[in-house]
Amino acid sequence: MENPTQQKIAEILNESKTIAVVGLSDNPSRTSYQVSKVMQQSGYHIIPVNPNASEVLGIKSVPSLKDIEDPVDIVNVFRRSEHLPSIAEAAAEMEITPNVFWGQLGLKNEEACRIAENAGMTVIMDKCIKVEHSMIK
Repeated sequence: MENPTQQKIAEILNESKTIAVVGLSDNPSRTSYQVSKVMQQSGYHIIPVNPNASEVLGIKSVPSLKDIEDPVDIVNVFRRSEHLPSIAEAAAEMEITPNVFWGQLGLKNEEACRIAENAGMTVIMDKCIKVEHSMIK
């Protein structure tokens, strides 16, 4: 699995508006919360995907990707690597397939990569979306 070039990642982030964050915690001390808050403050529409939280960052949380009705540009995942294939399958089954499947820093899974790519998504793994976004400013 090879990530897109820095230029392509910059294009993705510049063109994207909506990020569904799988595993977004409602705990402000968690990385998922901190990263998503920065992305929200940078103008992205964040959709929290967490069955155990009713609201995160002032936005109603949804229990799963299948519960999202609006188009999503990026599915950003904060779950352990072994969960990535099932999350990629859920992303591929969304009514409108997201453009990008993004596994946060430390997350890699070849099977998830194949599933997402076969569904037409660009795959980015083992990169922090907040760090990548800070490099395009």
